[in-house]
Amino acid sequence: MTELSLESAATVPLDGSVIRSDLRAQRVRSAWIFLAPTLFVLAIVAGWPLIRTIYFSLTDASLTNLSGAEFVGLKNYLSWVTLKSGRVVYSGLLADPAWWGAVWNTLKFTLISVSIETALGLIVALVLNAEFPGRGLVRAAILIPWAIPTIVSAKMWAWMLNDQFGILNDILLGLGLISQKIAWTASPDTAMIAVLVVDVWKTIPFMALLILAGLQMVPGDIYEAARIDGVHPVRVFWRLTLPLIRPALMVAVIFRMLDSLRIFDLVYVLTPNNAQTRTMSVLARENLFEFDKFAYGAAASTMLFLILATITTLYMWLGRVNLEGER
Repeated sequence: MTELSLESAATVPLDGSVIRSDLRAQRVRSAWIFLAPTLFVLAIVAGWPLIRTIYFSLTDASLTNLSGAEFVGLKNYLSWVTLKSGRVVYSGLLADPAWWGAVWNTLKFTLISVSIETALGLIVALVLNAEFPGRGLVRAAILIPWAIPTIVSAKMWAWMLNDQFGILNDILLGLGLISQKIAWTASPDTAMIAVLVVDVWKTIPFMALLILAGLQMVPGDIYEAARIDGVHPVRVFWRLTLPLIRPALMVAVIFRMLDSLRIFDLVYVLTPNNAQTRTMSVLARENLFEFDKFAYGAAASTMLFLILATITTLYMWLGRVNLEGER
């Protein structure tokens, strides 16, 4: 063997790190090849509309004259005029009380609904994870509310909550819990409650399904060891079950949170034109199509996207959500 070949052989790692590195690079290339068509479709159906929306938010576009839109900068977001008296008058989305009211309604709805759905979904998942006769049938039946389209659910509940013909008022009157019929979706005091009840009823199965998937991954030997050691079930839940299903729980919460922040159909069907339940999506739609303020509605849609992106990033960072699937 020559001196050159000896030096080359000496530089080759004996632990196979070069082979593993090449294999990893090959897997990464293969992953990008398979993901490329999906990314291309997403760029067309999601990326391009987003770019157009951001562009229209910087113009004076109207629904009847999109092609003739002129660039106005950030005027739709915030602008001001100084009067002769020295008073400054602000206008634009960020100075609109209706927008901030919609932001507050959306955040309040998201916080309350996601909290209730997570707690109840966890309880339902724990029940469905236990062994009992007919468990498969119950698991299938519990998914019915989630499987029903949102529009259908909203119209069904709209009739049930109707102050004149709704069955809910008849039941509560029969039980003596109310003294007169209540317009659940029309009253400012109960409109948000009505939307929350319908949303919780429909989405608990979704949360339970994702959490149940996490529970199915927990080894049964852990519970058997805890039972033999005489550990109290409540302590087993807090010390074993909850930490082990935390990844699945975090994924379920972030999916549900994203869905709640952009809620539109349920609010639009149950409580149309109600300032107490108007969300960011509803306000954006009203300006885009009903008020013929297309650029203003595009600015609202862009702000909704920025809020979604910010909250999601903060949630993943604070919750230390691992998107790579590594332990």
